[in-house]
Amino acid sequence: MSQIRHFYIDGRWVDPVAPTWFELVDPATELVTGRLALGTSADVERAVAAARAALPTWAATSVAERTALLRRIVQIYERRYEEFARAISAEMGAPIDFARKTQAARGPTHLNVLIETLARFDFEPRLGSTRLRFEPVGVCGLITPWNWPINQVVVKVGPALAAGCTMVLKPSEYAASSAVLFMEVLHEAGVPPGVVNLVHGDGPGVGAAIAAHPHIDMVSFTGSTRAGVLVAKAAADSVKRVAQELGGKSANILLDDVDLEDAVTRGVAGCFSNGGQSCSIPTRMLVPRALMGAAAAIAARAAGAFRVGRPDDPETQLGPLVNRNQFERVQSLILRGIEEGAHLVAGGPGRPEGLGAGFYVRPTVFADVTPQMTIAREEIFGPVLSMMAYDGEAQAIEIANGTDYGLAAYVQSRDPQRARRIGRAMRAGTVHLNYPPPDFRAPVGGYKRSGNGREWGEAGLREYLEIKSMVGYGAEN
Repeated sequence: MSQIRHFYIDGRWVDPVAPTWFELVDPATELVTGRLALGTSADVERAVAAARAALPTWAATSVAERTALLRRIVQIYERRYEEFARAISAEMGAPIDFARKTQAARGPTHLNVLIETLARFDFEPRLGSTRLRFEPVGVCGLITPWNWPINQVVVKVGPALAAGCTMVLKPSEYAASSAVLFMEVLHEAGVPPGVVNLVHGDGPGVGAAIAAHPHIDMVSFTGSTRAGVLVAKAAADSVKRVAQELGGKSANILLDDVDLEDAVTRGVAGCFSNGGQSCSIPTRMLVPRALMGAAAAIAARAAGAFRVGRPDDPETQLGPLVNRNQFERVQSLILRGIEEGAHLVAGGPGRPEGLGAGFYVRPTVFADVTPQMTIAREEIFGPVLSMMAYDGEAQAIEIANGTDYGLAAYVQSRDPQRARRIGRAMRAGTVHLNYPPPDFRAPVGGYKRSGNGREWGEAGLREYLEIKSMVGYGAEN
């Protein structure tokens, strides 16, 4: 068995103060493959002290120096790209093809966008005789999830570095290996001691200590809404900045003019992306009532075509869920859907045929789901699609917005103007019109209980900057 026993603090790999041990389980086999040392508030204290000491020097570096560092990080990451893909696949069950093409690719993609952003960002713009200064917010606590491990680490660490901040990172205990790899990349790239620190731990032991620490100036958290509420409460006493990307229950409105075969098939694929373990995927498909029967049949065929299997098989499209807790939660919600009267048209409870071990879920589609049903309201975080009927555009908008969440929304129509009009009515941070490719420069974040703040591109950089107004500065440089 492998062990991850060290933390990265002040530029060195160090032993925890008083570790407890967390078993690392292969989600494809349910076998224990290693152990991870979890820290405590004492380790957070060491990391915060290192970050606080490093802040004045790092904050004073030039944009050119920080850009050069980011370029070195990209170069080293690219050299170790396959290691990242394999680590992500092993730790959270992502199919290896998806890990290579999508999960691991997010690291250099976001960093390159950040480099472009730095090249054009004005840190001292003028407003008449007032000079503005964008300055680093300070020491940042970064808490990241397991479902997009490198993506979420990079969209926090990258802009914090670019802004001149120092930081303490707590990755998910279910995604420790890829985080360790990234620290090795940062170390080789020459990140100065204390600028980036890594402490492994769980939410109660390390996450809470980061959120509450009086010498951390900002906390950025991605995870469940339940945990985000706890982070915000812990941060409140020190009045630190809090940025959060939380849960989602995104609606996908198919208008009556779509190519139904194409729109439904692509909607199913979007819902099942990353095994359904993404906050912003289209998990509620809204279709005109008259088209529900045809749409459900198409969705059933699409779900049945998905290949579920071991993550190391290049033909696999759906691997296992990340852990037993997630597996059992998804199973319970599938059963709840059946109990509450939703029409099961594909999948259902239990593992797929031939997969007796591992946290595998059958690709599942429910039709005739009503807004009051649990599967229409709660984030499932598995390959489960809820299809809902509507009568007219106004009702579609009402159903789509009738959720506590507001991370993303989707609209499909042959008429771009119609799609745009519906999109403007969506109460969500990102609206995807006609299944576009991702735009890594566009801000990502939520309305309502999906969080606050934004990540990606320039918006992500601004989260780590304070604004100072120098009034009466004058026209002179």
